[in-house]
Amino acid sequence: MTQVSVRSSANDLPPLAWRKSRRSNPSGNCVEVAELPDGSGVAVRNSRDPEGPALIYTPAEIAAFILGAKDGDFDDLIT
Repeated sequence: MTQVSVRSSANDLPPLAWRKSRRSNPSGNCVEVAELPDGSGVAVRNSRDPEGPALIYTPAEIAAFILGAKDGDFDDLIT
């Protein structure tokens, strides 16, 4: 089992190019993602709390999640 790295603050990371889904709404109900500069993973943070904690996932972990989302594996969470 892989352990996700958690940074106490997104500010603990180097400057990153954060982005969020086009489906994000004005009330800020979205997460933001950023690729780490060394290609070692992807950081994820709450868009409403950009100074808060960030989760760090490996490329394999983020690929598994994105591919699962594309396959509909998590559709029951939004119905």
